[in-house]
Amino acid sequence: MDILLSPERLERHRSAGHWTDRLLTDYLDDAVARDPDRVAIVDNNSERGNRRVLTFGELSEQVDRIALGLDRLGVGVADVVAFQLPNWWQFIAIHLACVRIGAVSNPLMPIFRQREVGFMLQFAAAKVVIVPERFRDFDHPAMIESLRDDLPDMQHLLVIGNDGNGSFEQTLLQPGGDAQALYQQRGHDANRVMQLLYTSGTTGQPKGVMQTSNTLIFGTREYIKALRLDENEVCMMASPMAHQTGFMYGMMTAMMLGTPLVLQDIWDADRAWQIMRDEKVTFTMGATPFLSDLAGSSQREACHDGTFRTFVCGGAPIPEVLLEQVNGHGINAYAGWGMTECGVVTLSKPGDSEAKILGSDGKALPGTAVKVVDKSRVEQPPGVEGDLLVWGGANFVGYLKRPEAYGHDDEDWFDTGDRAVMDADGYIRIAGRTKDIIIRGGENVPVAEVEGLLYRHPAVADAAVVAMPDSRLGERGCAFVTLKPGQSLDFKAMQDYFEAEQMTRHYTPERLEILELMPRTATGKIQKFQLREQAQELGPDPSIA
Repeated sequence: MDILLSPERLERHRSAGHWTDRLLTDYLDDAVARDPDRVAIVDNNSERGNRRVLTFGELSEQVDRIALGLDRLGVGVADVVAFQLPNWWQFIAIHLACVRIGAVSNPLMPIFRQREVGFMLQFAAAKVVIVPERFRDFDHPAMIESLRDDLPDMQHLLVIGNDGNGSFEQTLLQPGGDAQALYQQRGHDANRVMQLLYTSGTTGQPKGVMQTSNTLIFGTREYIKALRLDENEVCMMASPMAHQTGFMYGMMTAMMLGTPLVLQDIWDADRAWQIMRDEKVTFTMGATPFLSDLAGSSQREACHDGTFRTFVCGGAPIPEVLLEQVNGHGINAYAGWGMTECGVVTLSKPGDSEAKILGSDGKALPGTAVKVVDKSRVEQPPGVEGDLLVWGGANFVGYLKRPEAYGHDDEDWFDTGDRAVMDADGYIRIAGRTKDIIIRGGENVPVAEVEGLLYRHPAVADAAVVAMPDSRLGERGCAFVTLKPGQSLDFKAMQDYFEAEQMTRHYTPERLEILELMPRTATGKIQKFQLREQAQELGPDPSIA
């Protein structure tokens, strides 16, 4: 794996104390040394209908067994181990075992099917693939077997829950061997590629993002400090750990704090409230739909006893009205912005004013920086929208086999592809993706502002605004919405609503499309590239002169 890590960048972040050359397994060892009997993972496996608890000591033992088992299978340093797993304890143990032996973890979202999985496994040259026997009534082993002829690098398919040949349990969980001797042989290098994670695919073909222990641990550490999380937390994660949210702010956050991590493998807001009450959960993070579902759950009043207090919302611009629904009502919700390529970069946090929490996506964490620039890379003054660039110790070290797509300039600023506005205090507000810009008759339409108003409409559940081509104006706006149960909305009603809200007429979308379901990634991001493709065939509403 050819990483793009210059000696200058390495020295800069080491000397600044950003990169401490620790591995996530060092934090596991710390937790075992402090208290091997403390709960590490509470696994709620919906497939088997059981709850399993592992202490840090038990988790460490399972990690040793898996590491030795992978070694027996011939997995070497920099070999890719792909696993398509829900939020189960095995996900965490497999990753930690890969870290122990210098292999590369390549988590795949459980909802991916032949097209995505085939591309990802072949592109990464995965040597070992691990899947559940069944999850949500889908036969994962059969899918991988159907792809086998196109996966020449795959040497082993292991199945969790299968007692026959290729059983994960029989192959990797057997005792025996000298784990410490193996680890010493493999070495300790925090600048190896530790994680290969594909981008969520909101803009088309996913790219394989390469991260190291130094980049991910730095980003997670600054996040923990900003939120004032401590060793008394009980973390919960329902967002898939095969996405950066679950990986860094579920698994890594809990491991670095040395605190319990409670897992939920199938999202259900009512069940989540019950789990949070029973396990005394204090903190979680998820995309906008997770927070919206929790806010509207019938179990909220019955289960919220005040223990659960912190929700970080990210993954998409957060409607201000949603934060208003929870903040001040027993939950402290904060907004964060980030990417697979750099984790959470900006964050609103304890101590921020209500205006900053409700009206921004936060400020850059220490050791990172953001700036808003025009197309010539000239920094924009406060209040002016532009392209968002990111600098810092959490930035990734390249795209697998695509060095030309790295997107960093000579000073290590990364072009995120997002648009943003920064205020005088350094807090940003995401205005959408670069491709989300609608240039109507030479004037930019503030897409995020229009979407924010749509979210406030009492009939609207989800909203997205994209450009559709127009021969006269170049582009016009098309609003795609899903509706709340029993509600209705037509184009004229939408126009009247925007007029009553005193929004500039130029910004009002010129077509309304009602959808049953919004196309989303597995983590809740709206896939606007699909909506843009649909909008290419549309024109303004016929009622527009």
